[in-house]
Amino acid sequence: MEKVADIASDIGEYIRLQRSNAKISLRQLSKLAGVSNPYLSQIERGVRKPSAEILQQIAKGLRISAEALYVQAGILDLPTGGPVGNAIRADTELTERQKQVLLDVYESFRRENAAAKPEQAAQAKNEDAASPKTEAAESKESA
Repeated sequence: MEKVADIASDIGEYIRLQRSNAKISLRQLSKLAGVSNPYLSQIERGVRKPSAEILQQIAKGLRISAEALYVQAGILDLPTGGPVGNAIRADTELTERQKQVLLDVYESFRRENAAAKPEQAAQAKNEDAASPKTEAAESKESA
């Protein structure tokens, strides 16, 4: 139960910080997001934990990514993938479903390659040990 309270408090603080940085009053954000002023105040104080739908409305009002609020609220895991993942998420030409499919495929390739690295290194080491090279061959390769 404490963890839920912590998440609600954290998301509330994050929203308040974003609102403050955007120089928007609580009342202005409540109008932009289409949520009541008292409800938004409760969210910011950590009294209420907003749904994903409310977070999306708040994100629109703040003009920030809904995903950023979802991560902060514990609804989504921290995004991975670096600049490629960020580019996919930022693409306005793709639907959310298309973005998710691309991210899933990309992450599966990354996991597959990461798993293959130790195997490839071990295989290369075994090949090097099995075929000793002469000094002349080694110096020729390094040149």
